[in-house]
Order: sequence, then structure tokens, then C-alpha cells
Amino acid sequence: MRDRAGRLYGGGMSADAARAAEMLSQLSAPQRLAAFAELVRRGAEGATIAELAYTLDVPVQKSGELLARLVGAGLATGTGNGVYRANAGVLREAAAAVDKMQPLSPLLASYPQLKGYFAHGRLTSLPPTLSERSEQTGELIVRFLALDGLCDEDELNRRLARVTDDVAGVRRMLVDTGWLERDRAGTTYGPGRKLESDRAGTTYGAGRKPESDRAGTTYGAGRKLES
Repeated sequence: MRDRAGRLYGGGMSADAARAAEMLSQLSAPQRLAAFAELVRRGAEGATIAELAYTLDVPVQKSGELLARLVGAGLATGTGNGVYRANAGVLREAAAAVDKMQPLSPLLASYPQLKGYFAHGRLTSLPPTLSERSEQTGELIVRFLALDGLCDEDELNRRLARVTDDVAGVRRMLVDTGWLERDRAGTTYGPGRKLESDRAGTTYGAGRKPESDRAGTTYGAGRKLES
């Protein structure tokens, strides 16, 4: 466990991410979410306990409990019978913290030109086929995969599912762009292209140039894919 400056917090989660998880957990209750939404709608005007009770059609005591939970989570400001206001900026910060937890986020920082194809750290759409952006997206994904040998389709699908919902489409794109090689049966995959090293000299992904057989067919990581 570390403090906020140290990043890590219980189980490897950062303090910001843990705080974000708590905020989102608070909003998982329908009535608290409705109370927060009403405060957001009212903006700087805010609402008192009685006004919120009337709008949500709940007892005044229940309205007070809802607001107390929102204040305790940092999602609202206010005390006692005064005016309560939403702290929407904190929720945006929480969402940003969750985005940073996505496994592609550190790598995506090096590909600012691809951010339009991602939402909340996940790949949501693919660039046009054979475009430069398609090549770059393939490179980004294989850096994340970091395959150092052969991989069956089930394992590949599990890895891709961590960063996209379109597993089949991304898998096909990686093969079409040559970043992955697939055997003739379509069940085994391996690295198909060498990734460039970064400025520090660290090589991502396979890290080795694929070998070819006598027929000129390229196979991943120096091992021949069985046909």
C-alpha cells in the first residue's frame, strides 16, 4: 500500500482508482444516482433536502440520507439543511482514473493519432483497411499482446477481449496487416513482423525477426506454424 503520491493502493490498485471505484459504487444504487443526476441538472442552484425529497418523491429523511452518502463519497457538497450541489468534476476525475487502469492506456500515449478509435482505453472501431492508421493500430495491439511464441486462438481471443469487444475483427486485422501469422488450420497464431525498438533500446512484442521456410513463408518467433 502507498499513499497518493506513491500510486499503489491495496492489491496493486492506485489510490485514485480505488477512490473512483468507491464513487462509482455509490452511484450503483438507483436512488443515489437519481439524487446525483438531479443535483447535476440544477447546477449551481443546487437543492435542499426538502426540495430533493419533493422532486424524487421520497421522505425527507431518505433524501437526507441520500445526500449524506453523496457528500461522503465526494460527489456533492453541502451540510445540514443548507443547499447541496453536485461535484461533477470529481466524477470526471474518477472516470479518467478508471480509463488509466485499462491495459492499453500506457501504450496508447505513444499513439496520439489513434485516440479517435478508442474510448475509455478500449479499441472501439478499426481504421480503414490498408491505411497507415490500420498498420499503426496493429503495431499497438501486438505490443500489448507481447507474444514470444505460438498461441492458440482461444488464448489470443482472451487477450484481445481485454482491450476490445470486436475480438474477431481485430484478430483478422492483425493477420491481414501481417502482424500475426496464422497456420492453415486457422487455430494457431504467432508473431509475423519485427517490432521496432524504442529509444531506450527495448524491443516490444516478439523481439526477433521471423524466420522463413524454403518456400518463403514466414512464421512467428522463429518457430514454424504447423499446417
